[in-house]
Amino acid sequence: MKIERYEKGSFAVIGKEGSTTDGTGFIQRLWEDANSHFEEIQHLAKKGRDGTIAGIWGAMSDFSRTFNPWEDFSRGLYLAGVECELDAEAPDGWTKWIVPGYEYISAACETEHTFSDTIQYLHEHNLTLAGAVQDFTCPQTGINYMLFPIRKL
Repeated sequence: MKIERYEKGSFAVIGKEGSTTDGTGFIQRLWEDANSHFEEIQHLAKKGRDGTIAGIWGAMSDFSRTFNPWEDFSRGLYLAGVECELDAEAPDGWTKWIVPGYEYISAACETEHTFSDTIQYLHEHNLTLAGAVQDFTCPQTGINYMLFPIRKL
């Protein structure tokens, strides 16, 4: 498992929001909804220097919307969306979150054990979660990562 540390300042995500209370498969349904209506927010997507989208996010928060980890790592909110400029406004039917800045431990999702393996890594290195774990997909490479916040900026 390849682990990296990096810092990312506060950023905005506009997407489709759901909750674990929506039942099994809710995340897949959110992504299907977001992807099938992406043209509605495509113009809001933050772009890199090369013109590609800056990031695709599965942003997570506890129910208080304070970006604490999900309760028991199994109950919380999820936002399937794209990174946007901080001042972007979500169109009707979409939700905008501003994720606080953190220092993250980043782990590429290479197996179904990425989450538990990285939690174990945090314990072994005396690190604690400072917020909810975020899912990030790099549009340039298509690689999926889990980002484990270890320090609020």
